[in-house]
Amino acid sequence: MEMIQKLSLAGLVPVIKVEDAADAVPLCKALSDGGLPVAEITFRSAAAEEAIRRVHEELPHVILGAGTVLTPEQADRAKDAGAAYIVSPGLNPQVVTHCQKAGLPIVPGCANPSDIEAALSLGLQTVKFFPAEALGGLELIKAMSAPYGNVTFLPTGGVSEKNLKDYLSFPKVIACGGSWMVPAEAVAAKDWKRIESLTRRAVSLMLGLELRHVGINSASPEQAKKDADMLAKLLELEVKDGNASIFAGTAFEMMKKPFRGTHGHIAIACDHLPRARWHLEKRGFAFDEDTCTKKNGKPAAIYLRDEIAGFAFHLLQK
Repeated sequence: MEMIQKLSLAGLVPVIKVEDAADAVPLCKALSDGGLPVAEITFRSAAAEEAIRRVHEELPHVILGAGTVLTPEQADRAKDAGAAYIVSPGLNPQVVTHCQKAGLPIVPGCANPSDIEAALSLGLQTVKFFPAEALGGLELIKAMSAPYGNVTFLPTGGVSEKNLKDYLSFPKVIACGGSWMVPAEAVAAKDWKRIESLTRRAVSLMLGLELRHVGINSASPEQAKKDADMLAKLLELEVKDGNASIFAGTAFEMMKKPFRGTHGHIAIACDHLPRARWHLEKRGFAFDEDTCTKKNGKPAAIYLRDEIAGFAFHLLQK
């Protein structure tokens, strides 16, 4: 899978500074256990190269990048240590071309249209937008996207729990870089459980998983109507009759004949279906590819392969 696609599916890239290489593995393990098997270890400390090497050797499943790479020599050291991609704060053509010749994906920092045109001239389509909030945030990204329709962005700098969903809601933002789930004091205290907890909360926020409706298998259209009417009476809901089912409000769908699941199905809405699927697969869930439906060429719904408590579950794009 192309590196940019991997970062897009991850959605959030923890940007970390490691002062002690011995902290790198437990730190990245905490990120992975919290649901983010991805890390950008910055070359802002002397321990960066050794930290990357240790994570690469002991946690090979982590999508590992090297950040704050300023020179070709640093890029070579990062690659030799095990980094799978490079991120730089600015656009240095010498560093970009060096990485391209080495077959090493690079996401350089861009701050304005001139930077973007320089990136395009080097054959790049995805750039880091840095420092994102200081430069104008999402509004500036949207403004620059108008003339550069094929460019995608990885904003970093000032991204937090407060604005993460805003950034990711814009289709040209493939992922965000952030560090709030890795507070310096937690690293210093080696409080890996806190980092794991903060990461899990960030992933939950990003995916936006929420119950959309419960589908209940009825034995007949008549039974479906009766059950829908009872739910509507109980909760003062509107009944809407359809071809295959009857809805009571938006939360209950009574199937006119047995459908998926022993008892029925449960729809879980999400902000970005491919991203939610990727993360759930990392948790051990499998999907039934034959059930994938699309709308306007994009995934709209897909079922889990296995039932839970007698119900089929499917993701639903919000």
